[in-house]
Amino acid sequence: MTPAVVPGAEAATCPSVSWGSLPEVDATFTANDIESVRSGRHACYDRLVIDLDRRGVGYDVRYGAVYTEGAGERVSLRGTDIRITVRAWGRELRNSRELVDVRGYDTFRQVAFAGTFEGQTTLGLGVRARLPMRVFELDGPGSGSRLVIDVAHHW
Repeated sequence: MTPAVVPGAEAATCPSVSWGSLPEVDATFTANDIESVRSGRHACYDRLVIDLDRRGVGYDVRYGAVYTEGAGERVSLRGTDIRITVRAWGRELRNSRELVDVRGYDTFRQVAFAGTFEGQTTLGLGVRARLPMRVFELDGPGSGSRLVIDVAHHW
């Protein structure tokens, strides 16, 4: 019997990143609800996904201090702060400084819920350093959509 040959793990080759670290903004406003927040690890970036019940969500994602909705209290995060403001209700989210478990991620350090007020929800994303990011919306599943925030591991 010939033993199976398992190829050695090769380092991922990341394409040159043409993302940036300036604010990403879409002023759209719809009556969306956030259904969940989840994350994923990829070879070249870490990903945060915000699942919404409808398509067409507005957002403001930028490096900078994070404050709670309504009260305006500073949210301390591990690492460099990214403030994610989604123009949607976060009724199902719980006030948590550890909204998503990102232990062991290359770039992400913490995901925190900073509240929902008047149809707008703020999340804080702590990252290792000010690194390139990109923000976009994907349709589905069904009539919903997903707001995606990717933060690269390196420049």
